Amino acid sequence: PPDARGPGGGRAGAGSGQGKVEEAERRRRRARAGKEAALGPAHPATLLSVTHLAGLLQAQGKLDEAEPLMRRALAGSEAALGADHPDTLISVNNLAGLLQAQGKLDEAEPMIRRALAGSEAALGADHPRTLSSVGNLASLLFTRGQTDEAATLLQRVVAGQEAALGLAHPDTINSVQGLAMLLRDQGRAEEAAALLG
Repeated sequence: PPDARGPGGGRAGAGSGQGKVEEAERRRRRARAGKEAALGPAHPATLLSVTHLAGLLQAQGKLDEAEPLMRRALAGSEAALGADHPDTLISVNNLAGLLQAQGKLDEAEPMIRRALAGSEAALGADHPRTLSSVGNLASLLFTRGQTDEAATLLQRVVAGQEAALGLAHPDTINSVQGLAMLLRDQGRAEEAAALLG
């Protein structure tokens, strides 16, 4: 599930939903510059602004421009909060997702595994952020053709979301559909049908 601190959050994103992506990007750039000038480059509010801008750039497909911003946000979070702080792990997860989108799977995988291990330790195995990291790892493994491990991880996500959110929650429904598609791709049509039926 999306996190309020993640790349899509913040007031500047309001215009992007209305097709005003360029306006949203200008606002995010102004917000980042203003916070940097007023609070300094390492202040948590500045780093959050950097994260929001990077997320908007990523959503626009400007991955090469977003990457150094994501790396800056992660480095700042590690310095200010520590490597295992839940907010730092969000930055790890954000950068890992960007790297995966860029096709840099060898760099993304250890970051996703780091975010997952940290979330499990700090928040517990069934916390929504942890389950999000589990789903991210499943996605990466699926991309690599490791469908058995991906299916096992998606089963964990579905079970956790069903317990925490219920069967009718959109996140649970999306995860069930993703798992069913994966099972079908593996030739496990009966299991897939049972999930959806």
